Amino acid sequence: MKVLVIGGGGREDAIVWALGRSPQVSEIVCAPGNGGIAQRARCVAVDQSSLKDLLRVVLAEQPELTIVGPELPLSLGIVDELQQRGLRVFGPTTAAAMLETSKAFAKDFMQRHGIPTARYAVCRSLDDVKRELQKFPQAVVVKADGLAAGKGVVMCASHDEAMHAARAIFSGELLGTAGVQLVLEEWMVGPEISFFALCDGVSAIPLACAQDHKRIGEGDTGPNTGGMGAYSTDELMDAATRTWVMEHVALPVVRGMRAEGNPFAGVLFIGLMMTPDGPRVLEFNTRFGDPETQTLMMRLESDVVDLFSAAIDGRVSELKLQWKRGAAACVVAASGGYPGKFTNGFVVRGLDAVRNGVEVFHAGTALKDGAIVTAGGRVLGLTAADVDLKGALKKIYAALQHIEFEGMVYRRDIGHRAL
Repeated sequence: MKVLVIGGGGREDAIVWALGRSPQVSEIVCAPGNGGIAQRARCVAVDQSSLKDLLRVVLAEQPELTIVGPELPLSLGIVDELQQRGLRVFGPTTAAAMLETSKAFAKDFMQRHGIPTARYAVCRSLDDVKRELQKFPQAVVVKADGLAAGKGVVMCASHDEAMHAARAIFSGELLGTAGVQLVLEEWMVGPEISFFALCDGVSAIPLACAQDHKRIGEGDTGPNTGGMGAYSTDELMDAATRTWVMEHVALPVVRGMRAEGNPFAGVLFIGLMMTPDGPRVLEFNTRFGDPETQTLMMRLESDVVDLFSAAIDGRVSELKLQWKRGAAACVVAASGGYPGKFTNGFVVRGLDAVRNGVEVFHAGTALKDGAIVTAGGRVLGLTAADVDLKGALKKIYAALQHIEFEGMVYRRDIGHRAL
């Protein structure tokens, strides 16, 4: 079959790589793709912020399966448009994607359906914030309501910091556009785990878990990024906890969305805080995470097309997925200055020297005059699997010695919590 993947980051490169291993796939197209994806698939230009342009590409290509990678096309309604035309597409509708696109909706939804999460308040003005803050301890989290490209969450040690963050959100200083509402949330403590569930609108099954490393600096210091690395191991979450999360979070989400008239089909990314009182939901994403996807695709032994098809056809409960035992890890090589200002266009060298089962997934690259050049903050995600996490990371860090581009930075302590 011909498959179209929408997106152009490391997540999409990992999905394209997995599709390339499927005997069911005869052609892969990626829109817009990147310099690395162009070596695995045919890339076509598209404006991911334009529903009209996204539709143009899909209708021109006529794929038998479309996979939507990023959140923006989901929020624009690309899945709704393709479903209305009778086309097979993996991902939730706009209404179902509100679990990610509106933090206020997600929090209210969790409250309605008894899903464990932090105490919160939805605020639509600075007066609301000032009043509601009195109900929280000094340390509080302030979250912009809509899509924020990883910049919409501010950890505040005091109410004064929270007021400053709220002003930045409402004025547009933080995100570039003025916010209409925000969420105040209790500051929870504990390790975070990314839990993925495959959903078909009626049922859900767990996928492998992963743990992301958001901060730019080693020892989890410095500003948050889109993710500097991730790992997935058998030991990350025990069977009893996985069952608990399915019964108290994933399945209630699927049942609740269906009861409210917006069935959720696709992948539900549950960001969990493992607090002393048990798992609590930090947030939902309605698509695969990045760089967690790189580790999941590396561990998945089943045909990835079967995963996508089961979600579309309502057969998730029949699916028996096989996962590689042990561990997989991903280490991101980023541009100097990221997540702040950085320069693009530097030649990436040493890619051909990477061996020993390490896959290089391209997150922010382009082709220029026959060479791979940097074209983003996160440039590459080197990923490997092994019998244990230490073995996977050893392969990756050895491979990173061959890679170079001007200003390249990467963390040398990915997986440190597990190790």
